[in-house]
Amino acid sequence: MRSRRALPVCCMLLALCALAAPAGLFEDQTDVGENPKAGSAEYDSTTGEYRITGGGANIWANADAFHYVWKRISGDVTITADVRFVGAGAVAHRKAVLMIRQNLNPDSAYADAALHGDGLTSLQYRPKDGDATAEVRSTLSMPERIRIERRGNEFKMYAGKPGEELTGSGPVTVTLQDPVYIGLGVCSHDANVLETAIFSNVRIEATGEKP
Repeated sequence: MRSRRALPVCCMLLALCALAAPAGLFEDQTDVGENPKAGSAEYDSTTGEYRITGGGANIWANADAFHYVWKRISGDVTITADVRFVGAGAVAHRKAVLMIRQNLNPDSAYADAALHGDGLTSLQYRPKDGDATAEVRSTLSMPERIRIERRGNEFKMYAGKPGEELTGSGPVTVTLQDPVYIGLGVCSHDANVLETAIFSNVRIEATGEKP
């Protein structure tokens, strides 16, 4: 019987690199926290869209669980995207977020602009590692475009429709040290299922540049 030939080490390394290859604006992707079902992300270079699938019980309380596509960055910054969910969803509070966090630990300090499956939109934040999450809710429901802005330790969220002036919420204070992790995340709000959101027209800009 003919034996199966092992792949050369170089081929195995290439395969591993392909799994963790940077996507578009971002360096890498990972599941943050406890995720019984692994998340994933795809980048379409033709459309510029990111299709992110995540599990996890929540982005809330003292620890988070979700799938995150990220890059490291320093200084004042904004991240903006048009966001839409795929399908009806199993839980009304599944979340698609634009996030800036200190590290990839589940209890990391962070701020995010969170769009929930039922349309609720909020500026969520954990002021320090291990603190309970708090939020400032937007007056808008199910906006098409969201943004989070960092200026020092102050964070604001904006929401609305493309081409129109976005409505601001905040600011809130979160103490982060450079470099930080900035990116896109999805949480299913039910660790036993996976949910998907599509992020388009994603922009990362130094704060002070014209949105």
